[in-house]
Parts: sequence; structure tokens; C-alpha cells
Amino acid sequence: MNLVNYPAAALALSLTLVQSFCAPVYAEGKLSFTPDFVKATMTDAALQSAVSAIDKLAQKQVDDGVVPGMAISIVHHDKVVFAKGYGVREVGKGDKVDADTVFQLASVSKAVGSTVVASVVGENKVSWDSKICDLDPAFALSDPWVTANLTVRDLYAHRSGLPSHAADVLEDLGYSQAQILHRMRYQKPATSFRSAYAYTNYGLTEGALAAAKAAGTPWESLSEEKLYKPLGMTSTSSRYNDFWNRSNKAVGHVKEGGKWVHKNQRTPDPQTPAGGVSSSVNDMTKWLRLQIAGGKFEGKQVVDEKALAETHRPHMLTNYSPISGLPDYYGLGMNVSYDRHGRLQLGHSGGFVMGAATNVRMFPSEELGICVLTNAAPIGVAEAMAATFTDLALYGKSTQDWLTLFGQIFADPSTLGETVGAYSKPAKSPMPALANSTYVGTYDNDFYGPLKISETSNGLAIALGQNQPIPMKHYDRDTFTYEMNTEDLSGVSGLIFSVGGDGKTVSVLVENLNEYGQGLFTRK
Repeated sequence: MNLVNYPAAALALSLTLVQSFCAPVYAEGKLSFTPDFVKATMTDAALQSAVSAIDKLAQKQVDDGVVPGMAISIVHHDKVVFAKGYGVREVGKGDKVDADTVFQLASVSKAVGSTVVASVVGENKVSWDSKICDLDPAFALSDPWVTANLTVRDLYAHRSGLPSHAADVLEDLGYSQAQILHRMRYQKPATSFRSAYAYTNYGLTEGALAAAKAAGTPWESLSEEKLYKPLGMTSTSSRYNDFWNRSNKAVGHVKEGGKWVHKNQRTPDPQTPAGGVSSSVNDMTKWLRLQIAGGKFEGKQVVDEKALAETHRPHMLTNYSPISGLPDYYGLGMNVSYDRHGRLQLGHSGGFVMGAATNVRMFPSEELGICVLTNAAPIGVAEAMAATFTDLALYGKSTQDWLTLFGQIFADPSTLGETVGAYSKPAKSPMPALANSTYVGTYDNDFYGPLKISETSNGLAIALGQNQPIPMKHYDRDTFTYEMNTEDLSGVSGLIFSVGGDGKTVSVLVENLNEYGQGLFTRK
């Protein structure tokens, strides 16, 4: 499956469907997390009924094999009212999920990480409007003017002008975090600066790392110092090794032959501020409480209220709901919206095609929050569970059949950016390839780096970036195919060689790297 990192297509659509908003915007400088025109309407009876219903629904999902494992926690009035695990940590083994089981958060990490940056902003070590060129002079984008004016706020609001998921593929090509961030200067922009929203893991990652440099502490340690330790989030980390070394962890699962299996585990350290946090639902209740309470936890102001409030404000329009027609927005590392009654709603989803799907939702005016974590590839269950619960708690009934709706969305391959059928059938009248020596050689691309075609005992092979060679298959004359199975490059893609008049190849177009027109590699 060619999933261009789940949140780009599926998440954008799923969030649009989950959220119904109107658009009152806070006046500049207003810090209240509860708009004064909103009155709390949720009753204790409605909350308890919703908790009971979601408990039964979650159990049914694992009993029916919809997901192998899940954990849910709910907070209300600064207290944990529910925290429970369901199913198994790994299919085929007996270890059960509980409220302390650690899951990979995927892109929910962005919302957690924005809290870390807010803590540094509150200490005046950096500003949301600090320029990246001042914090990290080595970083650059393709336009010098944009490089000179890009801020932490721009990167956390996804408004840099970079295309959606810029540079994600470089991680699959074996590049390190430093190499990926350096190569972003060769990424062509998709829009003008600050004119449009485009979700970028590595853009946000650079914003986080620049803030950490201003604080003089590596990002992973800064997250511990400013957030995890003060809140007592003892099972939470921004390092993959910490997740993997925990005894009580839920591993990722993918569907094979209609069954969930654990095959590979996503290792997101290069983009850890954007997708590398791991945590339990018990730990996440503490973060939910901090968010809802304006940076306070157990009576102590852990994160500055004003700095945190910036993350909760609309910064960029992202979509209009196809159900309600109302707009939704992105704040700073956080989705921001308003329901039909004007209630502020905050949240984020996350997912790895290798086996993680997560969702958090908060209604600060009701002091209500929910976290749903699963160890399955994204199929919409995390979003549907959160939406069902908040519907039941706030409105007394579900406004949609969310499980069915999200199931339909995620069952459509185009929702996840999957290319279907391009090379699934043989060419009708294929022409033979030229001699292997015609194609062998090294080709280069400023953004993606080297591409090497070599001849092996089994035919031609391709090596992209820092990766080892993988087999190629002939399709038709100068067109071949190759297949990778990584987070962002999963599925069969075409390799189209251009042969000059002298019978030598001049270039090769890699189709699944050409989404933004930069997939052409020229022979050295």
C-alpha cells in the first residue's frame, strides 16, 4: 500500500468528518479556555451513560477482531473517570492490554510536542514567532526569502509552503534526521509562504528541534524535563528504544489474509517530535488534564497559560465538513474546531501503516477529554470511538454511525493515497528490454540523492538513497517496476528509463517519487 503517511489524506478527511464546527475566534490576548457564551450542558448521568456505552463498544471491537488491542481513558472535571484496556498486546500471545500498556502515539505526538514548545515559550527562551534562521542557521528551504522569515509558528501551523508530507519518503530511503532536514532545501514548494495549509512531519520536526536548541537541550530530554517528569508520565518517552524495551507494550499489526499479524515495527526517531512519542492511556490522562486546565496540573502551573493558549487557537483553515459545511482549523500542533453550540474542540489523530492508530479529543468548556489508542493499522476505529463517546456525552445520542462511516472511508484505497492497479496486469504487447548494461549506472537527484542500477545474477536491481539493492522486474521495453514495503513507499511502482539516440540511458523517472514532480533522476 502506498500510504503517504496516514494523516495527510485519511486524517484530513477523517478529521473533517469527525468535527462539525462554527468559527468564533478568540480575541487577541484572551486566555480563557471556555468561551463565555458557552454554558456547560453535559450532565453526570449523560457522562456515565456514555462511559458505559463506550466500554461495551470497545469490548465488542476486540471480541469481533476489528482490532487486536485498544485502550481508552476519559477525564472530566480534572479527574480520571475511566481508563481501561481491551484485547491483546500481540496476536498469538496471551498478554492483555491494560491502562498502563504503552502504545506508539504516531501523530498525536505533535499535540504532545507542542505542549513542550509552549513550556519553553513560557520561559521566554524562545517565541512562537522566533525565526528558524536565528535558532538554527544551518536549516534552509528552497526560497532564501522564506528561509529568512520562517518561524516556529509557521512550522507548527503547517504553513511554510512545503508540499504535504514533504521529505517523509527520505526516511524510507535510509537517511538520518540531519540528512533529511538538510535535503529539505531541495524540496520545491507547493504554494507561496503562509498562503495554504499542508501537513508536514519534517517541517514541524524542524520547528521543535529549533526550539530545543534555543533551550540548550536535546528534544527527547527537553520533553522529559518540561512535560513527562513534571506530570509523572513515567511510561511516556520520545525515544523509540524506550518504547521497544518496555515489557508492557502493544506492538503494531497489519492485515494479512484477513487476519491481524505483527510483522514490522515503525521506528520514527527521525521525526520524533511529529510521530515518535509512546505512552499509555493512564499517562495521557495527565496530559489531557493539563491541556483542559490551561497548563495547570495538581494545582501547579506547569506550562504557561498564554503560551499554551496559542496552540489552541485557529491558525490555518484546513477543511470544511462535508456533513455540516462548517470549517475546521489547525492551531499549533493541534486540530482546533468549534461545535454547533460554539464549544471549543481540540484534538489530533495519528497512524502508522505498520500498525498504530490513535485519537485524542477535548472539550475544555465541559472539562472533558478522551484518548483512544490501538495497535492496528488505521481503519478509523480510534476516531470513531472518540466521536461516538463525545456524541453520547454531549448530545445524548450518536449523530452518525461513526464506526460504519469511518470503516467506509478507510476501506477506500484512494483515501490513504494508495495507487491501485497501475502495474497489476501485464502489458498487452510488451516489447523486450535492451541489454542490461544499457540501464546499469548511477543516477542522481538533488532531493532524493543517488539511485544505482546494478546487475545481479537474478537480473537488474535498484538501490535508492542509503538503501540496499532490491530486485527490478521488466514490464515493457524501457519500463521496469520495483516494490518497497515501508511506511511511505509500499507497493509496486514504475521505473521509466529515457534512452538517448546513442542507445544510452539519460534518465529514469521513479513514479512513486514523482508526486510533486521531482522524481526524475539523471545519469551521472
